[in-house]
Amino acid sequence: MNPTLVILAAGIGSRYGSVKQLDKMGPSGETLLDYSAYDAMRAGFGKIVFVIRKNIEADFKMHVVSKIEKYIPCSLVFQELQNVPEGIKVHPERVKPWGTGHAVLVAKDVVNENFAAINADDFYGYDAFKTMATHLKHLNIAEYSMVGYPIQKTLSRHGSVSRGVCSINESDYLEGIIERTKIIRENEVIKYQDENGKMQPLSGNETVSMNFWGFTPDIFDFIARQFHEFIGKEAGNLKSEIYIPFVVDTLIKADIRRAKVLKTKAEWFGITYKEDKEAAVKRLRSLTEAGEYPEKLWT
Repeated sequence: MNPTLVILAAGIGSRYGSVKQLDKMGPSGETLLDYSAYDAMRAGFGKIVFVIRKNIEADFKMHVVSKIEKYIPCSLVFQELQNVPEGIKVHPERVKPWGTGHAVLVAKDVVNENFAAINADDFYGYDAFKTMATHLKHLNIAEYSMVGYPIQKTLSRHGSVSRGVCSINESDYLEGIIERTKIIRENEVIKYQDENGKMQPLSGNETVSMNFWGFTPDIFDFIARQFHEFIGKEAGNLKSEIYIPFVVDTLIKADIRRAKVLKTKAEWFGITYKEDKEAAVKRLRSLTEAGEYPEKLWT
């Protein structure tokens, strides 16, 4: 069975300043998630599930789904603050979604096969999708996977970024992930802020998670348990989130599941800040001129 692609598009993009998921960047007005959908389709994914907020549903259907569903089956599911266990009271001033772990969880009723999950506002490259699709098609055991990228290729010139820095064994399985919430490049030196607020150097070759995950459907049960525990403690918090790397890392540390790190020739780029858009537009134009993508993805 062909795997499914779950695209997480419910984020607010507070640092970016607008709805990144719908921002036009390709030569013919394509969004970054248009490229992900296009690459997923030709890589062998069988359907796409978009996780969005209800308040962007109309625009999303008009500008995204209406084009893509002509080529590959699409579904919409909604990540809302009130998608929490019964009896939990959410802080009345909370606006921020509950994080990528919760975003994956809300897709559980429409995904029954092996699947990948990605961010809507990242460009991962065709080879990454082909590598993941091939892996998931032939996976017949309950284990997970992740496409890894070198950290030096994932930074912004316009501010700090958060990255899950990975420890990997000799068999290319994850041993753990540490979420670093402030990573910067200063004078070509890459540094992160440690738990004590001190800046520590990185070589630049460390593998990081850019939220391109592969899962078997049993992950939904594990996320549900962890989210139930998380929300019981954090429902009154304005910003706390549950992240996919945290869920996976917990399962690895408990020796419940393994996660294979997949290598790719593709280069990642994204738009954390508004200033990142210019570089992304130029990169997409360059890829189009090189013949890797047509002038119009959806003709």
